[in-house]
Amino acid sequence: MASESRSIKMRTHLDCIPCFFKQALQAGRLAGADELTQKRIADELAREIPRFDLSLSPPEMGRAIYQIARKIAIHDDPYKEIKHKSNQLALGLLPKLREKVEASRDRLLTATELAIAGNVIDYGVKNSLEIEREAENFLNGNFDIHNKYNKPIFAYREFRQALGKAGVVLYLADNAGETIFDRVLIEEIKRLSKKSGIFYAVKDKPIINDALIDDALICGIDKVAQVISSGCDAPGTILGLCSRQFRAIYKDADLIISKGQGNFEALSSKDEPIYFLFRIKCTVVAMQLGCKVGDLILKRFS
Repeated sequence: MASESRSIKMRTHLDCIPCFFKQALQAGRLAGADELTQKRIADELAREIPRFDLSLSPPEMGRAIYQIARKIAIHDDPYKEIKHKSNQLALGLLPKLREKVEASRDRLLTATELAIAGNVIDYGVKNSLEIEREAENFLNGNFDIHNKYNKPIFAYREFRQALGKAGVVLYLADNAGETIFDRVLIEEIKRLSKKSGIFYAVKDKPIINDALIDDALICGIDKVAQVISSGCDAPGTILGLCSRQFRAIYKDADLIISKGQGNFEALSSKDEPIYFLFRIKCTVVAMQLGCKVGDLILKRFS
C-alpha cells in the first residue's frame, strides 16, 4: 500500500541567512580571494539580504549568493578542484559499492540505500575531513543507515513498484562524486527491467560542487544513461530556469528520481511523480519533515 503523502513547499527561513554568508565566504576562499575581497563579498551579500523574498526556495537564494561570490572573486568555478577530488574519491569506491550490491538479498534496495548514503559527498556543506572519514567508512564496508526502516520517510516498496511500471526515468543529479553512487543505482534499475529511456540531468554551469556534464562522464554515467543538461545554474532544479528540452523530458517522464536536498527544496511542492532521495543536512529541512539532521529520505511528497 502506498504511504501517505503530503505536499511540502520549501521556503527560505531566517535560519538560512547565516548559512548564506558561510557559503559565500567559502566560495570566495576557494577562489583564492584575500581577506579584503572576502569582506567585499560579505558586504555585497549584506546589501542583498534585505531584498531577498523569503517565500522563494533556498536554491533560488543560493544562485544569487554564488553569483555575488563569483563576480567579486573573479572565478567562474571555485569548486573545480574539489569536484575533481570528489570524482576520484568516489571512483575508488566503485568496486566496493558493486560488491555490496552483489552480496545483498535485495540488490535494488541496497543500491538505493547506497545512492542516498552517497549524498555525504558534499563539500558545499561539510569539510574535507568529515567527507574523507565517511568515505573511509564506505571503503571499510561500513554502510550502516540508521533510519532505513523508518517507513514514513523510506518508502522503498512504493518506489520499487513505481520503477517497475515506469518506461522513461529522469534522474536529477546532485553533487560531483556522488554520481558514482547514482551509477550503481541506475545499473540496478536497468537490471530490474528494460527502460525505454533513462536520462541523467546535471547542472548547466558551475554552481557550488554540483555535477556538470564532465563530472558525469568521468564517472561513467554515459554508459548507463543519457547525460543531459537541465539548463539550470542554481543549486536545485528550478524549472523556470531550465531549458525547453529539459522541461519536455521532465514533463514526459514516467518517474523522476531527485537526488539531494537542493533538488528537494526546489521541487517538493510539484505534482509530478518525483521520488526524493537525500540526506537531511540542515535543521530547517529536518524540522519541516519531522526528522533529524543526518536522516535519509526516500519518499514522494505529491
